[in-house]
Amino acid sequence: MNRKQNQRGRREGGFTLLETMIAMVVLSFGVLSLATVYSQGLALSNTNQIQFIAQQKAQQALESIFTARNTGYLSWAQINNVSSQGVFLDGAQPLLAPGVDGITGTADDDTATPDGVVTGPGADKILGTSDDVQMNLNPWMTRTIVITTDPNIPNLKNVVITVNYVFQGKAGSFQLVTAISAYS
Repeated sequence: MNRKQNQRGRREGGFTLLETMIAMVVLSFGVLSLATVYSQGLALSNTNQIQFIAQQKAQQALESIFTARNTGYLSWAQINNVSSQGVFLDGAQPLLAPGVDGITGTADDDTATPDGVVTGPGADKILGTSDDVQMNLNPWMTRTIVITTDPNIPNLKNVVITVNYVFQGKAGSFQLVTAISAYS
């Protein structure tokens, strides 16, 4: 009688090898799914960061145009592309530090100093010092500034700034469209 109770107890207690293997497969799928979601989230975060940098570089060029108009550094006629007797270069241009005039996208941009963004502190572990780590935006990021006169309003120009980039094999762009008037 004792022997029959032991056999019955063995059948009722614990998991079989098959049940354990099925549980491990289900758990593995769950863990792999979470890893996939996590890696996609990291990739999206990186893409959003590059898109933000492109947005800021377009905004930087626009602010440069408005500042040149507001300070009187450029005349209304000079706020145009070179092909229209203005100072802003035609076509896609590499992102460079502004030249002596302080205006981005013009012929005097500093070709020796490519534009970049600070990605972290340097050896001194203090952000904002000369040894900060910089990410060079050239040659994978370009900026195009197109300025056209509004055909209906003579004192208004349309400005389209496009920043194109290829980062980690994926192409993208950001476009800023606005207008500028002759009056500051």
